Amino acid sequence: MAFTSSIFSHIPLSNQRIFPPNSHKPKPPRTTVTTAALPPLAAVTAADLDGTTLAVIGGGSVAALAAAISLTDPERRRRLQAEEVGGGDKEVVREYFNNSGFQRWRKIYGETDEVNRVQKDIRLGHSQTVENVLKMLKDEGSLEGVSVCDAGCGTGCLAIPLAKEGAAVYASDISAAMVAEAEKQAKEQLQAGSEKELVMPKFEVKDLESLNGKYDTVVCLDVLIHYPQSKADGMIAHLASLAENRLLLSFAPKTFYYDLLKRVGELFPGPSKATRAYLHAEADVERALKKVGWKIRKRGLVTTQFYFARLVEAIPA
Repeated sequence: MAFTSSIFSHIPLSNQRIFPPNSHKPKPPRTTVTTAALPPLAAVTAADLDGTTLAVIGGGSVAALAAAISLTDPERRRRLQAEEVGGGDKEVVREYFNNSGFQRWRKIYGETDEVNRVQKDIRLGHSQTVENVLKMLKDEGSLEGVSVCDAGCGTGCLAIPLAKEGAAVYASDISAAMVAEAEKQAKEQLQAGSEKELVMPKFEVKDLESLNGKYDTVVCLDVLIHYPQSKADGMIAHLASLAENRLLLSFAPKTFYYDLLKRVGELFPGPSKATRAYLHAEADVERALKKVGWKIRKRGLVTTQFYFARLVEAIPA
């Protein structure tokens, strides 16, 4: 995927408050809204809707639709989905991103025009997150030879640009299909017409719990959405244990409004199956980091019309 600075505006990042008062509370949008990296759900047409879409017709419709939440049973759908693949959330995620989820997200993360306007907007939002992560990392100096673990690499949207900067990249994903696509993209982009010799990222199929080793920097983008807070605490602690200097996380922010939209979106599971989506409060993520001796140094919020992601950089306290 190409990343063009003229298209995406970088968010300012600092140790202090970086947004004007109340800017962290976006006004209710008038159209469909999805949180960060939700499995291919958001769309304007019924064919594009599924379980974790934050779909609303308008701000005034939220209350009316929310009243219907009690008439649905999303937990039952999730149980049936888990039973079908013989496991829990993790097995559902693996199955999804190896099959229908892979096909859709490969298009979203790619450059094809075969995407609807919502998917295209999510592509822009995710690309902006990657751009800001690269900016945060390069602000500390050259990445030449710096070891970076890209935990949940997807199709290589971050791993490949990191390798182009000279970083020693280890990239993993729970989905074998995603890893295969990432390797393919890396070979095409890093070996063709390069002016300098670049080191290929090391790709591996692994879930977050199975990661090991030590890295200067660990990055985990839009993956915590697959973990409830009780498990996210353990994942954050584990990722921090792998990092020597920096840990960068992006996650779908949990606010009353976003949480309500998510619940309303569950009224529209659509024809395709999706993974369960979990929102996380920044305070909970910060608490989990403090528990293992880390502190947040920089904060940011990446938003487009259909994509919202809180981005934090943590360092040892």
